[in-house]
Amino acid sequence: MSAPGRLPDVNRVGYGAPLRWLGGGWADLWKAPGPCFVYGGFIASLLSLVTFALYASGLAFQVVILTLGLVLIAPILAMGPYEAGRRLEAGERPRLAQIFVVRSALRQDAFFLGLALFLVFSFWIQAAQVVYGLSTYQLHATLPEFLDFAFKTGDGRRMLAIGGVIGGAIAFVAYTLVVVSAPMLLERRFDVFMATVTSVRVVMQNPGPMLLWAAIVATLVLASAATGFMALVVVFPWLGLASWRAYRGLVAVDAGARP
Repeated sequence: MSAPGRLPDVNRVGYGAPLRWLGGGWADLWKAPGPCFVYGGFIASLLSLVTFALYASGLAFQVVILTLGLVLIAPILAMGPYEAGRRLEAGERPRLAQIFVVRSALRQDAFFLGLALFLVFSFWIQAAQVVYGLSTYQLHATLPEFLDFAFKTGDGRRMLAIGGVIGGAIAFVAYTLVVVSAPMLLERRFDVFMATVTSVRVVMQNPGPMLLWAAIVATLVLASAATGFMALVVVFPWLGLASWRAYRGLVAVDAGARP
């Protein structure tokens, strides 16, 4: 349990926990399919439009950056599914308006967390562009051209190796800060400092299971990109609901408390 102004305790979990979170999130998805799928459809459509605009402008590399960087910004976009999970846990049936406008997330602390993720994402973009610019003098206008360069040339493979190390480090830092802090901020008794510190403690005390959870989330999100992001209609709310269950399983707070 946690008291106001006190950091909550962190639970230790095993390697089976991420699969239980996924299973629970899947079951929750079918308790409120309508609003969840509409929310997922909105996210999928938004990303598809942005991707199409970038690709039509001959910015294939930026499409790749957006696809990989989605893993960084997804947690703050998933406030709706977190709210759906919170209401389902309380025995309510979430309505569409409640998950599109999450009142408990409309506060300064959630804004600060979103701003932090935006800054990390911006740094990610700049780092990726520097690595790309140092690897080639050409601008690859189409995705096949970029993939040919990346996988079939020495410079491209070095770019992938260096970019993978730098991008992986940035992604790990972002994941560590936000993995439970985003859903945690739906409870008004926690501020952004308490939420991010708790998120770091969760990862440090459960390194193996949390790395597995990160790999599962990243795999599902990136696999969805292969469908033009349309798979996110299902995958995005599913992972959001599963992430709420992960928060509840990892952070020892009173599940009955209301924001």
